[in-house]
Amino acid sequence: MLACLAGPASAQDVAPAQAGMRARLERLHAYLEQATGRDGYPGAVSLIAVDGRVVDLRAYGHEDIARRRPMAPDAIFRIYSMTKPITSVAALMLVEEGRLSLDDPISRYLPEFAPAGARAVPTVRQLLTHTAGFATDAGEHPEAARRLAEAAPEKAKDLAGYVRRVASVPLAESPGTHFHYDGTNTQVLARVVEVIAGMPFHAFLEKRIFTPLALRDTGFEVPVAQRARVVDLGVRTTAGQWALADTESARVPGERISAYDNGAGGLYSTASDYFRFAQMLANGGELDGVRLLSRKTVALMMTDQLGAMQPPLAGPGPGEGFGLGGYVVTDVARRGRLGSVGQFGWSGAASTYFTVDRSEHLVAILMAQYLPEGDAPALPRLSVPFFNLVYQALP
Repeated sequence: MLACLAGPASAQDVAPAQAGMRARLERLHAYLEQATGRDGYPGAVSLIAVDGRVVDLRAYGHEDIARRRPMAPDAIFRIYSMTKPITSVAALMLVEEGRLSLDDPISRYLPEFAPAGARAVPTVRQLLTHTAGFATDAGEHPEAARRLAEAAPEKAKDLAGYVRRVASVPLAESPGTHFHYDGTNTQVLARVVEVIAGMPFHAFLEKRIFTPLALRDTGFEVPVAQRARVVDLGVRTTAGQWALADTESARVPGERISAYDNGAGGLYSTASDYFRFAQMLANGGELDGVRLLSRKTVALMMTDQLGAMQPPLAGPGPGEGFGLGGYVVTDVARRGRLGSVGQFGWSGAASTYFTVDRSEHLVAILMAQYLPEGDAPALPRLSVPFFNLVYQALP
């Protein structure tokens, strides 16, 4: 069920090409109405912007798994790994200021990683590209992964404690030799930002990114007065029924996802807030007169880093490489879906997605709150149909 439509008030408010796009977006609306129907996701919010202008912002379905509260376009979502590009921007801001270099060994800022014996030390670039060699792949490195699990960094109270626990475990492989996507890389990067900035990571984000970009509903926790806007975090039972996820942030919506400032997956946000962050990237580092990064830094961020390594490393999927904090499309045909070479983006574990396509002047965002879990029958992922339907509507 369509809950809300926001955006330009009439066709006169948009260019003719964008008016035509809105007509073709009815296919997208129909798909998301069906996907949030009785047997689908409880609800979702989608946002599409072209040339820096929001041409479509819609809410579908409901905010709660009982399907009693209609979804609102300003609903607040746990964005999980869509936190990572924000953390990456924080680090790149320090690179631009000359306080950090991509090829610095992280032991320069985190003495816990000081070389011992033959142990190699990852670089900042390897944190950003998930090639640092941490023991996060239990299939390939079961013993190293077991030791990291025993160190339990996720139980740390702060990022300093997280890093101490990670550094107590040997690397599973030499830095720069394999791409293994995992939050450990980005948590360590967040601690690097803390150390260099001399302030807690959340304070850096608030001062240097959230406030300048006017991201009013983005943070590691939601103010109590706004918690009614947080969407239920749902899972499916083996019987196909809906239930709340077994997490503190599901039981108490708006509570911190982790005790520490989780730079890999701890933020809450809205579609409109995340649009402002993504549009800053689409604009080459600037939004509404506020510049966070130079256009050349953004270009580097959105350039595949893995293909330049020797030998080249496989990326997240066919036709995809990895930049400094997100996927980069390298081959549209191999990827097998509509898009552009150079397209950049990422997703979150609870069904949130975004992409920035600078060649098409496009930002597209989809927010839902569903965690696939265990042996329960999984719902179809929304991302491929969503982005295909966005691209087919472009003028």
